[in-house]
Amino acid sequence: METRIGSVDAAVEAKANGVVGSPPAGHCCPIAPAVQASAPEKTLGRHLARRLVQVGAHDVFSVPGDFNLTVLDHLIAEPGLRLIGCCNELNAGYAADGYARARGVGACVVTFTVGGLSVLNAIAGAYSENLPVICIVGGPNSNDFGTNRILHHTIGLPDFSQELRCFQTVTCYQAVVNNLEDAHDQIDTAISTALKESKPVYISISCNLVAIPHPTFSHEPVPFFLSPKLSNQRGLEAAVEATMEFLNKAVKPVMVGGPNIRVAKAGEAFVELADACGYPIAVMPSAKGLVPEYHPRFIGTYWGAVSTAFCSEIVESADAYVFVGPIFNDYSSVGYSLLLKKEKAIIVQPERVVVANGPTFGCILMKDFLRALAKRLNKNTTAYENYRRIFVPDGQPLECKPKEPLRVNVLFKHVQKMLSGGSAVIAETGDSWFNCQKLKLPEGCGYEFQMQYGSIGWSVGATLGYAQAVKGSKRVIAFIGDGSFQVTAQDVSTMLRCGQNSIIFLVNNGGYTIEVEVHDGPYNVIKNWDYAGLVDAIHNGEGKCWTTKVNVQTGVQATGFRLPWI
Repeated sequence: METRIGSVDAAVEAKANGVVGSPPAGHCCPIAPAVQASAPEKTLGRHLARRLVQVGAHDVFSVPGDFNLTVLDHLIAEPGLRLIGCCNELNAGYAADGYARARGVGACVVTFTVGGLSVLNAIAGAYSENLPVICIVGGPNSNDFGTNRILHHTIGLPDFSQELRCFQTVTCYQAVVNNLEDAHDQIDTAISTALKESKPVYISISCNLVAIPHPTFSHEPVPFFLSPKLSNQRGLEAAVEATMEFLNKAVKPVMVGGPNIRVAKAGEAFVELADACGYPIAVMPSAKGLVPEYHPRFIGTYWGAVSTAFCSEIVESADAYVFVGPIFNDYSSVGYSLLLKKEKAIIVQPERVVVANGPTFGCILMKDFLRALAKRLNKNTTAYENYRRIFVPDGQPLECKPKEPLRVNVLFKHVQKMLSGGSAVIAETGDSWFNCQKLKLPEGCGYEFQMQYGSIGWSVGATLGYAQAVKGSKRVIAFIGDGSFQVTAQDVSTMLRCGQNSIIFLVNNGGYTIEVEVHDGPYNVIKNWDYAGLVDAIHNGEGKCWTTKVNVQTGVQATGFRLPWI
């Protein structure tokens, strides 16, 4: 049985919802009623809020707690910033993760320890996926540090560093702001480090300092600006020369895109090289959505034994392959079973190039290297011609007869027709990985999933955050299994409250089916819910929502487009 949950944009009456102030354009999620403190211009809280807006985090996902309430007041008071209350901290972190995928940076605000440790799993996932998420925690009163006092929301010890120690392993920078003298520096350093390293950061702010004026916080802070990284020019020239000599001798070279293309912001440079060299291009499974599948020489997903048809044959039989931004873990390498030889590979990482398991060139930006290489390579379409010679078009699933149980291959045949440049796909860990991997993405269609960390339940929060980031430009289509949905289902409520128009296909197969394939046992069976009824209950007649159970083939007209199943 499949359940489709959809919400449609709804006008939000600010006064009826107790919203103070006007939302920024394109962001209509109502804010929970709050008594806003007057926020003097020269305060820590106002500086933090302005910095978030300046770097592009116009929506901040939060859960209120007594240590962060003053921070939330200052965020609400900032023009251009929208505070979105989530049902729990884990989903707030997942939402910031999804937002960062679309906007380049995300932010969440939680309370001390109980909130911080709850959001920790989401921050770990963002770290594994190289996403700049700014995790802000309302911390203890600055007067409590060093006093040997025991505070609530802690584990009962007079040491306030437990939360910090936990975050040290899953963030690239940690700022504990418990005095105003260096608060400006700590906040700016944390935010800039997140953007430069493309990793999450942790900022703890003592709750009593947020509203206090200080001379270091100017009325109009200097706009946030990061100095651009530059390639070592001599190293770049040497790397291009060595790579050019190696590839121009090859008979049938290929290109494969990896997930670190996102970190390096090198998507356009990858296409420039592909256009210039004539090689066939493939994508690693973890990089789906980062390489244009509409490119005339795109040959599919390279995933070892489970690759797209004929893709692995072309890649593994090549006498040279250029891997751009790869991550070879046990997932992407199918248990390290890829039939590749390092001596044939050019490995291009965000700031490093390795040529044929030999010379390594550092301090070279990926996009600079790809663009320079594109000007030096001879055009070679031999491998692509080999692919066209052996290629057989995909078969079509047999049609379902009326009242016949709906098959997954038929479902995804119809989903394929729904996709356009105005949509984005979110694929949950599990079966959805493999089913969505087969979708062919049209130009402009987004695609996101969490392959490295693989935390079930991630997609609910990520759908919330991504949809908020692309609101008005794309419609999110999410694919979530019943087991994953049960972990984080609550924040469908926030999607409805924000008037998002996402579509969720909930694939109900009665348990943790992906785990069944690994190792079956009674622990993989879960309680079945009435998912359509659950979402109706969450909806509660407020806003716009359409939901139904789908288990056999027929036809239905709904929400303005045809769904050939119910």
